Amino acid sequence: MQFMKDKMKKKDEANLEEMKHEIDEAEAAEGSEDSFEKFLHGDEPQEEAPKEEKEDAAESNEELKKLQEENEKLAASVKEKDDKYLRLQAEFQNFRRRTGEEKDNLSDVVTQSILKDMLPLLDNFERALASDKDTEGFHKGVEMIYKQMGEALKKHGLEYIDTKGKKFDPNFHQAVMRVQNPELEDDMIAAELQKGYMARGRVIRPSMVQVVAN
Repeated sequence: MQFMKDKMKKKDEANLEEMKHEIDEAEAAEGSEDSFEKFLHGDEPQEEAPKEEKEDAAESNEELKKLQEENEKLAASVKEKDDKYLRLQAEFQNFRRRTGEEKDNLSDVVTQSILKDMLPLLDNFERALASDKDTEGFHKGVEMIYKQMGEALKKHGLEYIDTKGKKFDPNFHQAVMRVQNPELEDDMIAAELQKGYMARGRVIRPSMVQVVAN
């Protein structure tokens, strides 16, 4: 009887050991599956970088940021200087253009003033030539002077305003008298009382004329 009890006890112990073994294997298998799932989903714990590597990376990022900021400042400075150079160049070109125009205008004004002052002399020569003189030499001398002066003034830009066969134009003529003349149309110039002149395209003295008004 005791023998049977011992035998059954050993058998129960063997069954218990076998069940423990099966449980251990099941738990091990379950752990492997969990690890595999974590690996697939990226849940596998990663090894943390050392503190020195983190500090080196932070310093490198800071230096890179400083270099980028310095590069941006340098680019902005270069652009500012380029813009300033272009503005100065444009201002200089405008200054040269204005100076040239002012010089030309001043030259024209001076020339016109000189020519205008010479006109009374020209008028007096014309009157002298128109007067009766007994001495033929006097007449020829005055005529020569008149011709030379006229050529000199023409050389410096003096132009005679032609009125023969022209209509009255207030831009070039000054009407001092209106006359009737059936042979001419209205506003035609009947006679020239005083010559008019231009200097380099500008009227310095209009022609004094009679205008037809029938």
